[in-house]
Amino acid sequence: MRIGASIQTRLALALGLSVTLLWLAAAAVTAHRLGGQMEEVFDDGLKATAQRILPIARHDLREGHQGRDATDYDDNGEDDDGDGRIDREARYGEDVSFIVRDQNGQVLLGSKGADASSFPPFTKRGFLRTATHQLYYDTSFDGNLTIAVAEPLDHRTELSRKMLLGLVLPLIVVIPLSLLAIYLAVRRSLRPVRALRQELANRGAQDLSPVTDSGLPTELLPISAGVNQLLDRLTAAFHAERAFAANAAHELRTPVAGAIAQAQRIRSETKEKLTSQRATEIETTLKRLMRISEKLMQLARAEGGRLQSDEPSDLRTVLQMVLQDFARAGEGRIALRLPQVPVLSTLDPDTVGILCRNLIENALKHGAQHGFVEVSLEPGGLLTVANDGPNLPADALDRLMRRFERGAGKIGGTGLGLAIVTAIADRIGADVQIVSPRPVKNEGVQVDIKLPVANH
Repeated sequence: MRIGASIQTRLALALGLSVTLLWLAAAAVTAHRLGGQMEEVFDDGLKATAQRILPIARHDLREGHQGRDATDYDDNGEDDDGDGRIDREARYGEDVSFIVRDQNGQVLLGSKGADASSFPPFTKRGFLRTATHQLYYDTSFDGNLTIAVAEPLDHRTELSRKMLLGLVLPLIVVIPLSLLAIYLAVRRSLRPVRALRQELANRGAQDLSPVTDSGLPTELLPISAGVNQLLDRLTAAFHAERAFAANAAHELRTPVAGAIAQAQRIRSETKEKLTSQRATEIETTLKRLMRISEKLMQLARAEGGRLQSDEPSDLRTVLQMVLQDFARAGEGRIALRLPQVPVLSTLDPDTVGILCRNLIENALKHGAQHGFVEVSLEPGGLLTVANDGPNLPADALDRLMRRFERGAGKIGGTGLGLAIVTAIADRIGADVQIVSPRPVKNEGVQVDIKLPVANH
C-alpha cells in the first residue's frame, strides 16, 4: 500500500508533522527569548559584582596604604608592588575577573590571574564587549578609582549551551511520545471506518443485506445510508429480473406443452412425409424451448430462492432420488458411490437435486457416448462427477461456467447447466473445480464441489 493512501496514514502524518513543527518552533522561540533574558541577567550580575567589589577594594586599598612604612614606596612615592597587586588572591568572586585602577590608569588591585591587557582603558561607565569578554566599568563616588569587571564569553556560551540542551533533551523524548500518542488516537478514532471497510470486504457477491450503522460516527452515517440505498435498489432490480425469468419460464410451460401436443397430433394424423418431418422439427424446437424455460426457472431459484432448510437432510438420499429419475428416463450409464455413514447438510434438498442433476446431465451429454458417468460423495461433503471423453482446453474451463456457453461439440444444450451450478456454489460459499484430464486417467472431465455438511 502506498504511503499516504489511507486516511489513517494521512491524518497521523499531518498531525505528527504539525505537532513536531509546533514543538520545534516553540523551542526555538523560547531559546531565543531565554537567551536574551539570560544576557540581561548576566549583565545585571556583572554590574552588581562591580558595585559590590568596588567599595570593598577601596577599603582594602586605604588600609593597606596606611599600614605601610616608607620603605614600601620608591623615591617618587609610588607603591613598589605596582602591578604585583594583580596577583593577590582575590576574595571577591570566582566566575569573573576584575582590576581596580586609579585615575591615572595604574592598576592597584586585581583578581588572581587577571590579565591587564584584557581590560581596555576606562573611558566611561557602562558595558563593553571585546572579542573574548563582556566587561562592565564603574567609578568610585570621588572618581579616584575605576573598576573593570570581565566575564569570559566562553562562560556565557557554555551556560547557553547547557540551557539549550535543557530545552532540546526533553523534546527528544516528548516528540516521539507525542507521535505515538497521535498514531494511537487516530487509529482508535478510525476504528469504525476499518470496521465498515472490513464488513464490506467480507461480503460475498450475492450478499446484498444492509450495512449495519450502529456505532458509526455521524460523518459515516450518510455513507452507510447511501450504500444501503444502493443495495436496496440492486436487490429490487435482481428480484425483478429473477421474478421475470421465473414467471416467463413458468408461463411458457403451458402454451409450449400445448404446442408440442399439437405438433405430435399433426405428425400422427398426416400421411405426407414432408409435413411429418416439419412437425417433428417443430416438436424438437418446442422441447428445446421447454428445457430452456426449465433451466431459467432453476437459475432463478439458484440466484434468488432459499437455499437453506431448517433441518439437515441426508445428501445420500437426494443423490439416490436423482439417479432414480435418470433410471426412469432410461439412462443407466451412471455409477454411484456413497459413503456408509449419513452425510447431513442444511442445504435445501431441491437445491442439491438441481445442482446434481445439472452436473450429471452435462457429464452424460459431453462424455464418451458409451462411457459411464462416475458420481461419488465423500463423508466430508465432497461431491465429484466425472466422465470419460475428450479433454477440455484450458481456456474453455472458465468460459463454460458462464451463461449460454456451450462446448465445441455438436451436442445440443442450453448452456445454462454449469452457470446454475456456479450460482448455487457462490451463494453457499463453495468452490467449483473443473479438472481436465481427470487426475487418474488421461482423458475426460472431473468436477469437484465441496458441499457444506452439518456433522463436520
